[in-house]
Amino acid sequence: QVQLVESGGGLVQVGGSPRLSCAASGGTFIGYIVGWFRQAPGKEREFVACISFDEGITSAADSVKGRTTISRDNARNTVYLQMDTLKPKDAATYYCGTGNSLPLSPSRVDYWGKGTQVTVSS
Repeated sequence: QVQLVESGGGLVQVGGSPRLSCAASGGTFIGYIVGWFRQAPGKEREFVACISFDEGITSAADSVKGRTTISRDNARNTVYLQMDTLKPKDAATYYCGTGNSLPLSPSRVDYWGKGTQVTVSS
């Protein structure tokens, strides 16, 4: 069973550009769709972006389009989420998840990471 390990969160200023990483441990992302989701306190977990690990086809939520880039490194079995022009509403715990079909909603995720928190300071 593949384990997902997120990193790259922390305290970031408004307008900052953090890069989050999701690494596969004990397995590979080959054949999977890998997605990023986020959950703010008191809110439901929501889709941010996803990428098909084999083909590199990407999709992003309207709320982050134009401000985020999802990419993968096949050799490192890692998926990245580059976020630009960070806004206060981007503050959340960001989770990495894998699934087998699109659209990759939270209910379709088979494996989850433990998350990495992004705190936005003004």
